[in-house]
Amino acid sequence: MTKRVLLIIAGGIAAYKSLDVIRRLREREIGVRCILTNAGSQFVTPLSVASLSGDKVFTELFSLTDEAEMGHIKLSRDADLVVVAPATADLLGKMANGLADDLATTALLATDKPVLIAPAMNPEMWAHPATKRNVEQLMRDGIHVVGPNEGEMACGEIGLGRMAEPDEIVQAICRHLQSSLGPLAGKRAIVTSGPTIEAIDPVRFLSNHSSGKQGHAVAEALHKAGVDVTLVSGPVREPAPNVDKVVEISSAVEMLQACEQALPVDIVVCVAAVADWRPADQQAQKLKKQAGEEPPSIRFVENPDILKTLAGLDSARPQLVIGFAAETENIEQNAERKLQTKGCDWVVANNVSAEQNTFGGVHNEVMLFRRGNRVEAWPKLTKQAVADQLVRRIAEHFDQRRDTDTAP
Repeated sequence: MTKRVLLIIAGGIAAYKSLDVIRRLREREIGVRCILTNAGSQFVTPLSVASLSGDKVFTELFSLTDEAEMGHIKLSRDADLVVVAPATADLLGKMANGLADDLATTALLATDKPVLIAPAMNPEMWAHPATKRNVEQLMRDGIHVVGPNEGEMACGEIGLGRMAEPDEIVQAICRHLQSSLGPLAGKRAIVTSGPTIEAIDPVRFLSNHSSGKQGHAVAEALHKAGVDVTLVSGPVREPAPNVDKVVEISSAVEMLQACEQALPVDIVVCVAAVADWRPADQQAQKLKKQAGEEPPSIRFVENPDILKTLAGLDSARPQLVIGFAAETENIEQNAERKLQTKGCDWVVANNVSAEQNTFGGVHNEVMLFRRGNRVEAWPKLTKQAVADQLVRRIAEHFDQRRDTDTAP
């Protein structure tokens, strides 16, 4: 089946590059339908866009003819991917705040398809705090970004803000379209990542050294395999990966709530290092040290067990629930115990003792434990390679299930 892209061309001198994007997509036999904003039509004409795309160009929200032939709802959902190139500062601001005052923004708000943006603007505009906030919000909403690049602008300034080149944009488009045909296409997943933090008072908290590198890598690898991924992440410095949705949380309670709200899914991978306990009473004011006084005593209560909770669901239980076990000793015994007591299907165990440099490092050495005494010891790999290997095992698992279900 031919893949289709809805290309939204906003106002900016970089709009001329969009014509080359259309041409290159058509060369790859990818269908292109275009929305041209009023500002965009100041730089490229509807006739040139229509000639290259081989399809009608849509420009007006309140057009009786267009609504009769192709309503904005159908227009927003009749493609496999929505691309905004160029994505101006104005359009990014509207997208981030859910505004819908023309055909382009209305289609973007109404779409249920992945969205890829190619920002293009003056370097000072790209660096402005408002633009940064808008882009960060869009990434949290699951919007994918290609570029911008550094170079000379039409205004003569040099800096970061130049729209990605047509070939870069087309490559990004093709990657997203291919992911929809991945080995796990149609599946939905939750991945937890990073640490949780448990507040003692408004200043202090309890946490751990998890960087989120492994969890983020798993989320991105699943997305590349065609999975609709919701990443639930504690506070990390890692950039958000290319996934469908990122939910940022702080505490274990918030992480469980975010996971429950993302259900139902087919796959859960609990990579996050979740605090086992939290202070029973969070102080409203900072605990002050008084000369001669003993340190304060903190009473703890147990946090919800996210892995066990999700593995123990009845009707909404995911088909495959995977936990990670970060251990410093007796790795195999502790992993086997976790597999049995948590009710999950697989456990990925790794050694996080100080000499291994696992927390915050780029490498990991893991063992995969599956029910039925099936254990695999993997060599030391980059965390991305560990994620890719795990996703291959997940794909094999669902292939075997499919073969079993279809056997006569």
